[in-house]
Amino acid sequence: MQDAASAAVADDDSAYTYIARQPVVDRQQRIVGYELLSRTSATATAAPTTHTRASDTALLFNALSNITAENLFGDKLAFLNVRLEDLDGEHFDIVYPDRLVLELPRAAGDDPALIAAAVPHMQALRERGFRLAAGTFAAAGPYAPWLPLLGFVEIDVKALPAGILPALLRRLSTNAQLKLLAVKVETIEAFQEYHAAGFHLFQGYYFARPQTISAKVFNPAFSTVLQLIDLVNKQAEIPRIEEVLKRDPALSFKLLRYINSSGFGLMSEITSFRHAVMILGYRKLFRWLVLLMATTPGNSAASALARTAVTRGRMMELLAGGSMSAEDADNAFVAGVFSMLDVMLGVPLDKALDEVTLADSITLALIRREGPYGPYLQIVEACERDNWDEIDLQINLLGLSHKRIALAHLEALAWAEGLGI
Repeated sequence: MQDAASAAVADDDSAYTYIARQPVVDRQQRIVGYELLSRTSATATAAPTTHTRASDTALLFNALSNITAENLFGDKLAFLNVRLEDLDGEHFDIVYPDRLVLELPRAAGDDPALIAAAVPHMQALRERGFRLAAGTFAAAGPYAPWLPLLGFVEIDVKALPAGILPALLRRLSTNAQLKLLAVKVETIEAFQEYHAAGFHLFQGYYFARPQTISAKVFNPAFSTVLQLIDLVNKQAEIPRIEEVLKRDPALSFKLLRYINSSGFGLMSEITSFRHAVMILGYRKLFRWLVLLMATTPGNSAASALARTAVTRGRMMELLAGGSMSAEDADNAFVAGVFSMLDVMLGVPLDKALDEVTLADSITLALIRREGPYGPYLQIVEACERDNWDEIDLQINLLGLSHKRIALAHLEALAWAEGLGI
C-alpha cells in the first residue's frame, strides 16, 4: 500500500485503484472517521464529475476488496456519499454496516415526493446498522421526516449566512442523538468558533487535506468470474465452487482479503477457500461476484504468472496430500498460489501479505520457506529452476522420491493446462 507521494509510476493509472480519504476529528482533534472520495489517478484532486450507482459500487468494492478497510479507515467511521435513488442498492449488501455513514444528498428541488420516498429506505438501512448523514438542508421544513433518522448533519460553515447559526442549532436540537459536523473548517479561528458553538465533529483543510491511497489491481480472469456466478446462482456444491475458485490466484486473493476485512465484520480469521464460501453463503457470494464482474475489465485474462502460481499450488497440494490432512493439503495449495503475490501485485511480499489474513504456517512458508509447507514450496520452486541438487536435499528430509516429485509436477502442469490458463 502506498500514498500518492510515493506511488510507483512504472504502471499506468489503469493498473491501480485510487481512493482519497479526509479525516473527521472530534472536539479534541482526535480522528474518529474518514470521508472516502473517488479518484481517477494519484494526482487527481477532485472526484469524477459523474456520480452514479456504478461509481458508488466501484468505490465500495475497491475499498473492501482492493485497498481494504484496514488501510482506509481501520477502526474509525467511513463516510460515503450516496444517491437517494440508490438507497436500496445491492452494493450495501456486501459490507458490515457498523462503521459506515451514508451521506445523503439534497432531494432535487426539495420535492416532497422524493423526500418521502427515501424514508422507508432510510429506516431499513438504519435497522441494518448503517448510520445516516445529511447536509444543512436537513434543517429545512420539508426534511422533517428525515431528522429522527439522521445520526449526523454536516454543515458547510463557509456557506452559512451571517447570524443564522443560532436558529439552525435550535432547529436541529429536536434530535438529541444528532451529531453536528462542521465541514470546510480552514482556520484555527473557524475551529474555535464552531467548537464554542457546540459542534461535535470537524473536517477541513485546517486539520488535513484529502490523502490519496492507491493499490495495484490484480484482476481475475473475466471468464472465471462468470463461471462462478453461474455456479453460485445454481447453488452448486461447495467443493465445485472451491475447485473453480482455486483456478484464479487474483480471485482467491481478493476473496480472502475481502472476507477478512474489518469492513466485513467477522470476529475470526478465515484462511481457507472452503471456509470462506461457507461463511459468505450463496447470496452474499453471488452479490460479491457480480460486483467484482462490474469492476473487472472485460478483456482481463489470466497471465503466465497466474499459471505458474496455480501450478505451484496444485503441486504442493499433491505432495502434501500423501502425508497431511485434507485441511493441511488445502493450506499447502494456498501457500503455493500466494507465493507469487509480490510479483503479481508489484509490491514486496511483506506488504502483499499485510493485505490478506493467512494461517501462521502458511506465512512462515512464504516468508522463510520454513514450517510444514516450506519444504514443499522449496521443491516446487526448485522444479521450476530444474535444480535437482536442491530437490534432493528436500525430498530426503521429507522421505519423497524423484518419481513422486516428477509425477506431481507433471500432474500439476496438466491440471493448470486443463484450466485454460
